[in-house]
Amino acid sequence: MTTTFSKSFIVPLSVLLMGCGATTLVLTPIENIDTTPLKVADLTEAEKKNWGHLDLVADTIPGMSVDKAYEEIIGNKKGQKVIVAILDSGIDLKHEDLDDVLWTNKDEKPGNGKDDDGNGYVDDIHGYDFLGPSYNEQLEAARILKLNLGDSQLQARAKAKIDADTQKFMGYKNQLDQMYPAIQNADKAIATHLGKKEYTKKEVAAIKTEDQALLQSKSIVTQMFQYGDSMAEVLEQLEGDIKSINERLNYHLKVDFDGRNVVGDKPYEINDRGYGDGNPQNLVEDESHGTHVAGIVAAERNNGKGVNGVANNVAIMSIRAVPNGDEYDKDIALGIRYAVDNGAKIINASFGKSFSPNAEWVYDAIKYAAKNDVLIVHAAGNDGADLDDPKNPNFPNDQINNGPEIADNVITVGALDPKYGSELVASYSNYGKINVDVFAPGTDIYSTYPDNTYEYSPGTSMAAPAVAGVAALIRSQYPKLTAPQVKKIIMESGLSPKAKVILGGDTQKTAGLKEISASGKIVNAYNALIMADAVNAGKISL
Repeated sequence: MTTTFSKSFIVPLSVLLMGCGATTLVLTPIENIDTTPLKVADLTEAEKKNWGHLDLVADTIPGMSVDKAYEEIIGNKKGQKVIVAILDSGIDLKHEDLDDVLWTNKDEKPGNGKDDDGNGYVDDIHGYDFLGPSYNEQLEAARILKLNLGDSQLQARAKAKIDADTQKFMGYKNQLDQMYPAIQNADKAIATHLGKKEYTKKEVAAIKTEDQALLQSKSIVTQMFQYGDSMAEVLEQLEGDIKSINERLNYHLKVDFDGRNVVGDKPYEINDRGYGDGNPQNLVEDESHGTHVAGIVAAERNNGKGVNGVANNVAIMSIRAVPNGDEYDKDIALGIRYAVDNGAKIINASFGKSFSPNAEWVYDAIKYAAKNDVLIVHAAGNDGADLDDPKNPNFPNDQINNGPEIADNVITVGALDPKYGSELVASYSNYGKINVDVFAPGTDIYSTYPDNTYEYSPGTSMAAPAVAGVAALIRSQYPKLTAPQVKKIIMESGLSPKAKVILGGDTQKTAGLKEISASGKIVNAYNALIMADAVNAGKISL
């Protein structure tokens, strides 16, 4: 998504850094990357919780070398505080690992119902909530059909999407409605036979019986152990799947559903403002996405709790604009502008959708952020699709119909698995030589969840905040660098494995990273800080 440096430019950079008397730090040599052995052992519990911060060469895990960056470069240097806006669902502002890293609007007096600072938003102490009391929402395609938005071609595309997804998820629902009771009954039968509620795969395998019903239960449970280490875990996953499918059918795909009626605005009129409230706290416990994303960027480091965020001197601004369903273009456009106007230097945007009837509002907001030197980090999406194919649109983006970039301040991030080699790129991650810039750790990332809890979660939604954290480190240590410079540094300083990777989970479909992203690289915080230092010192120019 941006012009890359030639190889002849990178080599002198390494030589320059090695020859500099002020530092002996060098970029990770490409030969070290290509000779990295494949990790055959399972990740330890500690590695699972921190794999995105580990080093590819030292640990044979494709993390971002965050720990190495702190040990060898940052040390105790705090740098300048950077405001990072989390444009997402609500955040648990009371979380033990986030409460001390929140942005606070010091010009606003809490709870007095007044716009003390005159920024157009009342009581916005830690950010703003553009959703108010709403939570469940439709997909944009369903709203297009309901409101007759756009031309006939757009209507036809929206209808095709809703019809196909409704049929698919009804099939999933019918399948699970049959499977789940059978699995529950099998679990109860085995538990009764063994005289214990919790049991192991080995204990099930050891069951000897001629009882046909028990044998059938044994067969079912044995199959289920492929999906979890215990039946309790398997059943929990199934319950989550059932809930997700029901939400998809009852809200996301339902054309006559209206989740916005409680907000009180006209969502397709950009100048109808003054809605929402100043409390961007998560509305319900299940609204966990924003909390998880915030922790990846900036969970309090070394406080003896939970996890360490990537960045060490950040103020998190919570902007609640992404419901349980597709976000509205209006909320995203106004959310970007709010972040810019209130001092954010980085905006994390871990969301996306296939339809955007008012995309121009968001394009204008992106340009506004660019004009004000704000970097936007966007998740590539989780369809395992090639975004360069016109049939796979993903909004928001920073160009129209694969054309030139409308601004130079957006970096789009695909997701990595903790498996170096052909399975490096997550099977769900979108990709694209034009539309995806870099890849970063995204699968099963351990981070903050509401109510002082911590969970693993996968997605490009997790890869984007990892990169936002690296951007925050750069802007903290080198505050004079511009958003376009930070973008280029992140893209050019990454590691570039030459091996082909599997795309979309299809083993017959492979490509090199240079064929599926603009940079051909995976993000590396250690390298990024070295390059940022050289750019900041005027040794190289971007």
